[in-house]
Amino acid sequence: MVTDTDDMTPQGPRGPRGQGVARSSSGRLHRPSLPRFTPWGVLVIAAGLAWLCSTLVTGGFNWALFGIGTVLIYVLVIQLISRWVEGARRATDRTVTAIVVTAFALALLPLASVVWTVVRRGLERFDVEFFTFSMRGILGEGGGIYHALLGTLLVTLLTALISVPIGIMTAVYLVEYGRGALARAITFFVDVMTGIPSIVAGLFAYSLFALIFGPGIRMGAMGAVALSVLMIPVVVKSAEEMLKLVPNHLREASYALGVPKWRTIVKIVLPTSAAGIATGVTLAIARVIGETAPLLVTVGITSGTNLSLFDGRIATLPVFAYYEYVTPGVPPDPYLDRAWSAALLLIIIVMALNLLARLISRVFSPKTP
Repeated sequence: MVTDTDDMTPQGPRGPRGQGVARSSSGRLHRPSLPRFTPWGVLVIAAGLAWLCSTLVTGGFNWALFGIGTVLIYVLVIQLISRWVEGARRATDRTVTAIVVTAFALALLPLASVVWTVVRRGLERFDVEFFTFSMRGILGEGGGIYHALLGTLLVTLLTALISVPIGIMTAVYLVEYGRGALARAITFFVDVMTGIPSIVAGLFAYSLFALIFGPGIRMGAMGAVALSVLMIPVVVKSAEEMLKLVPNHLREASYALGVPKWRTIVKIVLPTSAAGIATGVTLAIARVIGETAPLLVTVGITSGTNLSLFDGRIATLPVFAYYEYVTPGVPPDPYLDRAWSAALLLIIIVMALNLLARLISRVFSPKTP
């Protein structure tokens, strides 16, 4: 006959591999645990051993061998120490944690490398002249992105004016009215449009305007139409999800008071989901503002400032950076510096839009009591 005392040691119930489970002064059971500084100490030791091994093997320091050696030594050492002190389950947890953190660091390395390179190379031309001068009559050093920055803002503004009303009204139809084959077809085509290559949108806009105005046409409105093809599906999907989150009892309460459905949507549904829709629109703008391929096909490039979206070529930041990089003059350094600075400005704009989206979501989202 097995009794409760058969599974007890002088310290308490038996732990993994026969280790005792200590009883605290409050009477609660707890297992032995490594000190908090142990993983960091093991990491330092692993890095030192990996550096020594990579130096001995290659005769010099090698980043790849150092990183791989550090991870392998850390995982092996922490596994052995944790298994000895804490048991198999906790050791497995620490090993998996180390693997996940390593995978995250590997995924972060390319992003960090790109950001560091762009910041280091782009800051060389971040001066007053770069933001206040165009490239009209500039060969070699000097000049700036004033014309391209204005062109990007104008094209993006027209894109938003086209995409936001269409996207929101489509989402309202799908959530509030859409039933049957038409709604399923719209949903299907929105999903398809979400994944189309950006160059296809540019070719579509060019073909559309070439049929109307003739071949060789270039204007800012063409770029706005091309970007709208990419932006509308994003707005539709984000607005649709936000409208679905509006509680049905708000709609039902409005209907119970005799309010028409269209007025319920305008006065109840849309204001309730306004924060989420605004966040989705901001992220959609950040998605298209850096597109290069559609604008290469539709708006081209110019060295001067053009504020008309319906008359002639217009410069944009992505296309400006592209041409400065692929067609540098002699010497090439000023052209490459302008390309890197334009790329850095694009990254800053996209980051600012993402931060703005988070701010809108935090400030204007409904507060729970």
